[in-house]
Formats: sequence, structure tokens, C-alpha cells
Amino acid sequence: MGVRKNPLSNGYLLKGYRIEKTLGGGGFSLVYLATNLETQERVAIKEFLPSMQARRLPNGRVEPASVESARFFHHGIKRFFEEGSALARVHHPNIVRVTNFFRAHNTAYMVMRYEEGNDLRWYIKRHPRGLSEKFIRTVFPPLLDGLEELHRNGLLHLDIKPANIFLRPGGNPLLLDFGAAQRACESGRPNGPQTLTFGFAPIEQHEKGALGAFTDLYAMGASMYACINGRPPPPAPERQAKDKYRRASVAFAHRYSAGLLETIDWCLEYAPSQRPQTVPELLNALKQPAMEPHGPAGIGPRSYLNRLGLRWPWPKPKL
Repeated sequence: MGVRKNPLSNGYLLKGYRIEKTLGGGGFSLVYLATNLETQERVAIKEFLPSMQARRLPNGRVEPASVESARFFHHGIKRFFEEGSALARVHHPNIVRVTNFFRAHNTAYMVMRYEEGNDLRWYIKRHPRGLSEKFIRTVFPPLLDGLEELHRNGLLHLDIKPANIFLRPGGNPLLLDFGAAQRACESGRPNGPQTLTFGFAPIEQHEKGALGAFTDLYAMGASMYACINGRPPPPAPERQAKDKYRRASVAFAHRYSAGLLETIDWCLEYAPSQRPQTVPELLNALKQPAMEPHGPAGIGPRSYLNRLGLRWPWPKPKL
């Protein structure tokens, strides 16, 4: 039986927490709603459970599914625990708060503050014609502030997407799910197995190339694109073969300001060097006053970015 079908049972006592129910999970983990027995506060607990490499025994212990998967499993536990420790040091109102992390049952657990609300997918599904520009300009700058703090601590998120963007009552956003997070090493190369989501992961993640802030900023751009289009841009490997990405500044010019659309296109440049390289660069563009759809007369993409003091990211066409 796959581990995702065998979660800890409701009422299970785990290191001072009582499991209330299973909230969900992915390929590498399960997430539970639990109660801290000392404070009676509700928390979310993430359990490291790679569905293809491990299984749960009747006594609750988690073991590698095979001899071949043991190395991956134990390396994954080590990374999960290290990243939990790193995230516990990141204090930002728009980054999920990690309050504890521990090992038990031969695996690792991360305890986070539980928040009420819905993820960004919920909002996208309920607005098939696209979310408003005001919504996008309200939600994404605080997320980018949180992401900058993450980068400042030497971490890359590497799985930013609407499912991992949570909106609390009042619309205050929160960046969730750091199961794919990695330390940005000096070489820029991945330092372990990667989780990626088609449409939101740029080409360097698919090809295990050099990673950087520009990797997370592509995913931010893809998430903004999903807000206006209802779905992400074409997956990066498809763009490599034949780029069918229709620029937001062309496809949605009648509904959103030129500034917002050009910013999204900038994030979604295929080549890493052509995207924003730091969070402040992207924030600077997003915080500019919105212009009318199509932009005022004479303001095109190039003059717009020049006006912001940003380099023109696209090569000059040959005449």
C-alpha cells in the first residue's frame, strides 16, 4: 500500500501533538492538522513520506520500500531536517512560520502555524476570465517581500505555484510548502533531488542546471500568468522544442496594463539571464503605477522598461 493511503490515524499522539486529521500531501510528504497538547493551539505538521521510496509499518515506523530506495530515503530525511532547521530561522509575515521540527518513526516532521483561508488555485478557479489587476498587485508584492527574506537566508523555494500561495482572511498572502527548498550553494547547482511542477518550473530545473533567484522569479511570473489566464504557460521543455508561449503583453493587452503584462513576460523569459535576477528588480517593476491597457500613446515595451531603469531583456530584432 502506498504511504499516501496510510497516514497516521486521527487521534494519534506524536511527540506532544495529537493528530486531528490528514489535510493532504504530495509525492514527498503528508500534512496533518494537529493540536499542541501543551498550548491547545492548532498546528500543521508535515511528515516526510516519499510515496515511491518508503512505506509505513503497522507500528507507525517508516521504512525504505527497497534496498535501492534506502539511500534516497535517508538523504531525503537529512535534507528535510536541515531545511526545517533553516526555515525555523526565517521570520517573515508572508512566509509560513515553522515552530518545531523533530525526528520520530524513522522519518522527520516539521511543525508549522496553522492558518485559515484558501490557496490561490481556489481564487483562480472561481474567476475563469482572470483575476483583477488590483488583486495581482495586492497579493504578489508581499509574497515577493517574503521571498526576498528567504533568499537573504540562502534558501531557494523552487516550487512556487498557486497551490503553494495561501490567502488568509482579508487577502494577506502566505508562501507555503518548502518541501523542495534548497540552500543556494556556491556552484548554483542542485544539491539534491528536485520537485518541480510543469508550467511553473523553468528550464534549468528540468535540465538540472544552475539555479538562482531567477528560478523562483520565473515561477512567480508563471503564477501571475495563471491568475490572468486560468492556467500556467506552456511547460519549459515544450518551449525548448518550439516556443508557443504567447506573450501576456499580446494576449491580454485589452484587459490589463502594459506595465503588469510586460513584467510577467520579463519573468517568463526562457533564458535565465534574460529574467529579473533579484527580487528587488521584480518588486520595482510591480510597484510602478498601473497604466491603462495598451499603455499611453507612445509607451511600448522597450520604452516602458527603460523608464523603469531596467535593462531591455529581449534581443533587438534583425532588420
